[in-house]
Amino acid sequence: MSSLAETAPAESADHGDPATLLASLRAELDGLDDALHDTLMRRAEVVGRIAALRVKDGPPLRPGREAVILRRLLARHRGALPRHGIVRVWRELIAAMTEIQKPLVIAACSGGDGAALAREQFGALVALRLHESPAQALGEVAEGTAVAAVLPVPAEGETPARAWWTGLLHPGRDDRRAYVVAKLPFWMPRPEGAPRGQALVVSAAEPDPSGQDRTLLALEMPPESSRARLADALAGAGFQTGTLILRRDADARGGATRALVDVAGFVTASDPRLAALSPRPAVVGAYAVPLGDMA
Repeated sequence: MSSLAETAPAESADHGDPATLLASLRAELDGLDDALHDTLMRRAEVVGRIAALRVKDGPPLRPGREAVILRRLLARHRGALPRHGIVRVWRELIAAMTEIQKPLVIAACSGGDGAALAREQFGALVALRLHESPAQALGEVAEGTAVAAVLPVPAEGETPARAWWTGLLHPGRDDRRAYVVAKLPFWMPRPEGAPRGQALVVSAAEPDPSGQDRTLLALEMPPESSRARLADALAGAGFQTGTLILRRDADARGGATRALVDVAGFVTASDPRLAALSPRPAVVGAYAVPLGDMA
């Protein structure tokens, strides 16, 4: 197989008329395309070997690892190719390579930007199932019929039917527990015509760290609990908090107040800061900080 190193640009020479030069440059592009294709086929072979080493039959999603790849490539990128082009090429590449390990089926909510964001993240031709409610999309993950669900970002004051995150507090089956694993879009500078909304990706795959992450904590507190008291407790335990959502739903156990908190860093269930809080929060997911949102 040829390599990209073997297809370095030829010495600029005077080939005479423009038609001859154009033919020469097109031939050079053909060689580069062949070298790129050879590299892609080699990459697919390596991914196949990784798939053979998998010991679990869970979703082959590694959003944290994918974020590391994209950040590394963008840090070394130079030349005229737009940076967003690198992101688009590798998002399609990662989606295609993931299909080698397991067919991708993604669930999303109809309406809004969920479908567009799902295709932006998982590939333009990914198998996409649209549902009227977040609960239906999340149900596909619980049943194992979808690898992931793309769901609206939780918001203060949303209806109980839209507050899908409360279901992550009490998973029904341990082997089908779902986690937030990514935030979309990962490429935040939005060109004209691109979807402007945001979404979270939920999967049975556990989140993986990217080196610059945020974690979602959820908990049930006594009915009289306040936002200020919770914020003070989290800060006292050493957490740097972002968005904090409170819900006081009638269907909550004992009328408890439910909370969803976005905190800095990649937090695991064994983090000693969690044990310092009462009630103890549950880690319901984490995501790589999107490009453009990074400090």
